[in-house]
Amino acid sequence: MTALGFHSTAEEATAGRSLDGQTWLITGVSSGLGRETARVLALRGARIVGLARTTAKAEAHLPPGSVAVACELSDLSSVAAAVEAVGDTVLDGIITNAGIMALPALDQVHGIERQLFVNHIGHFALVTGLIDNIKPGGRVVVLSSEAHRMAERGLELGNTSGEDDYQPWRMYGRSKLANILFARSLAARFAADGSGRTANSLHPGVIRTGLARHIPDADKMFARLKNIEKTVPQGAATQCWAATAPELAEVSGAYFSDCAPLDPIPAAKDDALAAELWAWTEAQIARLG
Repeated sequence: MTALGFHSTAEEATAGRSLDGQTWLITGVSSGLGRETARVLALRGARIVGLARTTAKAEAHLPPGSVAVACELSDLSSVAAAVEAVGDTVLDGIITNAGIMALPALDQVHGIERQLFVNHIGHFALVTGLIDNIKPGGRVVVLSSEAHRMAERGLELGNTSGEDDYQPWRMYGRSKLANILFARSLAARFAADGSGRTANSLHPGVIRTGLARHIPDADKMFARLKNIEKTVPQGAATQCWAATAPELAEVSGAYFSDCAPLDPIPAAKDDALAAELWAWTEAQIARLG
């Protein structure tokens, strides 16, 4: 589709593109890929609604003219408050960039393993709460990871507590598989409503950001992965491309890496599993509401 690839930066992925008059909501803007994505989309003319755990953290890193909103994804009341704060703002798209990774020990939110809750449920509640804000032809870009391949037991919907043989990377992989399936379900719903909206997921690459803060042997791990490690500007490229590339206007339900399509694991393309996850997630939100 493009001449972009592994080494491309977010600025290169959006070169020559005007986003004047557009408004984009991005989670996780206080550091790393979220901060770079907000910077580059603003550079192209977009107005940014930036979410972080606190308004102060968002404000500290957003471009001028942006709107800062507090959103703690592990707290559904905070997510609901963020939806209310966005109000009736019309969005050209949403990029779900925030997340946590490889928690060394089992931690739970309302009885649900924390990575699954934050990476999937929190974002599910946010995006579905703002569905009506997304304009016709708008886009939802969901950050997943090639770590979804580590979900060797699949979604484990019978083990959402994480108590059955907790392993940090398997549980992280499970949450990233959930991200792909969520985007797939959104894509199906957008196709059915005829709005022209799209939803896609992606792997940003291996990038050392604050996401790696829980890894006890991070130096050793990144030394081993040095040949495939990206910079932050490179890591933000695929999400900026997925959000803005004209050639993707009608592409939905896809999974990308290095600004190109990539085939995920079979479970990530299972529509029945995606529907089961959607129903389970709605039930959890209703239970906790």
